[in-house]
Amino acid sequence: MRRIATISISLILAGCTAVSHEITPVPGSITYGGGPTTRLTKSPAGSIVFHRFQDQFGKEWEERYIVQPDGSLKLVDRRRYPIPDV
Repeated sequence: MRRIATISISLILAGCTAVSHEITPVPGSITYGGGPTTRLTKSPAGSIVFHRFQDQFGKEWEERYIVQPDGSLKLVDRRRYPIPDV
């Protein structure tokens, strides 16, 4: 019984570390196709940059990026704008 519990806990913990929450850029994203060739030089690392765009279906999206220490942008969030009523 103890061995089954140990194996179950190990599998649960292994599943938690294997999940990736990386968001893939889509057409319209700033970083789509390799991102911008220039780096942000005046924005401090950790700053948040917002970007709104429309997809090919006319839906409006808002993305949130964080400025990295090297001046590049990391996509951290994407949501539909305005948030649709449920």
